[in-house]
Amino acid sequence: MRALFLFVFLITSLQGITQLQPIGRWREHMDYRSGKRVALSVNTVFTATEFGAYMVSKNEGEITRLSKVSGFSDVGIRTLNYSATDEKLLIAYKNSNIDILYRNDVINIPDILRSTVTGDKAINNISFYNSKAYLSTGLGIVVIDLVKYEVSNTFLIGNSGGNVQVNGFAATANLFYAATEEGLKVASQSAVNLNDYRNWTNISGTNGLPAGAIKQVFIINNTVAVQYFNTIYVLSGSNWQAVYTDTWRWESLNASDGSLLLCEERFGWNERRVLVLNSNGTITATVQNNNQLRYPMHAVKSGNEIWISDYEKGLVKAEATVFERYNINSPYGALDGELYFYKGKLYVAGGSINAAWNYQYNGSGFFTYDGNEWKDYNRFTLPWMDTVLDVITITVDPRDETIYAGSFGGGLVELKNTNSFKIYKQNSPLNVAIGDPNNYRVGGMAFDAQNNLWISNFAGSNNFLVKKADGNWRSFRVPFLIQDNMVGAILIDDADQKWIQVPQGNGLFCYNHGASIDNAGDDRWKWLQTGKGNGNLPSNMVNCMAKDKDGFIWIGTDKGIAVIQCPGDVFTTNACEAFQPVVQQDNFAGLLFENEDVRAIAVDAANRKWVGTLNGVWLISADGEKVLERFTAENSPLLSNGIIRIAIDPLTGEVYFSTFNGICSYRSSATEASENPDKVVVFPSPVPAGYGGTIGIRGLPENAIVKIVELNGRLVYQTRSLGGQAVWNGRDYKNQRVASGVYLVLAKNEFGVEKQVGKIVFIK
Repeated sequence: MRALFLFVFLITSLQGITQLQPIGRWREHMDYRSGKRVALSVNTVFTATEFGAYMVSKNEGEITRLSKVSGFSDVGIRTLNYSATDEKLLIAYKNSNIDILYRNDVINIPDILRSTVTGDKAINNISFYNSKAYLSTGLGIVVIDLVKYEVSNTFLIGNSGGNVQVNGFAATANLFYAATEEGLKVASQSAVNLNDYRNWTNISGTNGLPAGAIKQVFIINNTVAVQYFNTIYVLSGSNWQAVYTDTWRWESLNASDGSLLLCEERFGWNERRVLVLNSNGTITATVQNNNQLRYPMHAVKSGNEIWISDYEKGLVKAEATVFERYNINSPYGALDGELYFYKGKLYVAGGSINAAWNYQYNGSGFFTYDGNEWKDYNRFTLPWMDTVLDVITITVDPRDETIYAGSFGGGLVELKNTNSFKIYKQNSPLNVAIGDPNNYRVGGMAFDAQNNLWISNFAGSNNFLVKKADGNWRSFRVPFLIQDNMVGAILIDDADQKWIQVPQGNGLFCYNHGASIDNAGDDRWKWLQTGKGNGNLPSNMVNCMAKDKDGFIWIGTDKGIAVIQCPGDVFTTNACEAFQPVVQQDNFAGLLFENEDVRAIAVDAANRKWVGTLNGVWLISADGEKVLERFTAENSPLLSNGIIRIAIDPLTGEVYFSTFNGICSYRSSATEASENPDKVVVFPSPVPAGYGGTIGIRGLPENAIVKIVELNGRLVYQTRSLGGQAVWNGRDYKNQRVASGVYLVLAKNEFGVEKQVGKIVFIK
């Protein structure tokens, strides 16, 4: 059982992050706009999105996140429902894990997730009856005891006792109904063994109910109602009658507050609506407004209020013609592209490609995040971006903060502000993709120290370009024969050399343009691959690159990490080659991440390396010889073990992880050094009574010696900063928590000059 951290997320979701997060604290930045399911209690509305959930107080309108960071067990919600009788919210995840929220406690029931049974374990629907939850799954019906929090029964009711896709479940005083792909099945509650399929009767094809799959079943005003394709049938006496049908595409049908609520879409007309029907099939209300509702997915009713979970607008309340949205500011989608920090702002490419570097037609665009607010730039907010799909790379011009976003197919976007933009495609130096004449693919970008923008033009005939600081362009053709002229991410080293990823297992290139970009005569190229004399990479499948504070190039492959410690000598006779560091862990030594699929590397202010793999995240020492931290989805709030990108805010030390399930971040202990120690920040300050976390002292000189002293000068604690930040656990050398009072922070810089830079106040 976990306690839910509701207060923390109530504050942060409403007010934004106005203060530095404590060191060691996690945050999630998931998509809270793609609403898909909604449920009601007396005072609260619960809604699920693709990756998370949140709840809204009906009276105050206060919004609280429900996520893995706040105490839940998993990510990626399939459905949810609330039992008013038991006052419990049940959340079913896509992997069939289950959480139950009861008051402020979260109870996890992982039985279905862990079950080794073969077949489709997906949970399609949740119904409640007599303090039990009846889960409609791809196997049959799974029963959860809401008092004991355990699986109490399983009904395998397919023909001949096999598995069957169950879409819905309902109960009367005497009977159980199951909507299945084989038809509507009914059983007496008094049957001795409901797990015996012979106690369930398929009544489809009789008494007016057509044979075939039934998509839903409900009890509404003591009447049984079912969905058969686009028709609602109700049981009248012993016969079934069709009471409503239409030709729209039905997204969902739900029973709530004595009514049926139908979310549907009219193909080709750009029309979507929510219908409210009574048990006779009569429409009693229609909710339709294309400005307020874009993709209604599921709805519930409470009196005159219709609460709708919309895939673009989030949670919407409709009352007559008045609409009100209850949303959390968040990105849209999982965001698979590059993460890039500039001046405390995170830039995120929201698009994606698959493992074969093919289109995904992802229209998410790109996003920015300033620590408080997410802003999105895509076809929904900027209509001119309707053809800019699969944005996978992003960077910023350091001169004026112009954003450059590279699309894998839609060219290059140059955005000075929302009203001043260019799209480089046809009639630009970008080359059309070979064999794909309508698409212009950008695989990677980077600015050099002279403000020249270097661009990988994937599959272009001239596949490497530069937009010089003066606005002129120059095109290059990589002088090696590679399939489809593939080029990807770009890293620029301290010698102004360009390291270029060659996708799909082809190693990487290094390019040196010599004294002048415009003089091709002194250009040099090198292709690094596996094998001594060829670059000595552990694998040709290069996934990522990073440059550390010593100028070393760290290369992530599907078989571990390689380091090039002398990149300036890569073109010499005795060319510098990659080597694999040996790491010490648990009294054993081995090659660094040998056989791990390394997907992301980022370097923090203390020159430590954050490494993302398909098995979670590692923090390793500056020299790569020691593992300092290990985070997985099992031992931390990390949203997924599948890591896509990592980026670090150098000002705060917060580490951002792009994962298969969205973005989350961790407040780490290293920040960039400050040249002005008068701007040192201590947090939290004051230190509240009972606080047992880490105290951060940020804005220090590089690797400063830091002393914590009492007002009388007695030394309490001494440490050295990681980059520009020191951390302290609030205890003295005897591991005793210090007494309440005021403590001085002294810092000694590299010249040996010591001065007071801050104060820490402890409250008891």
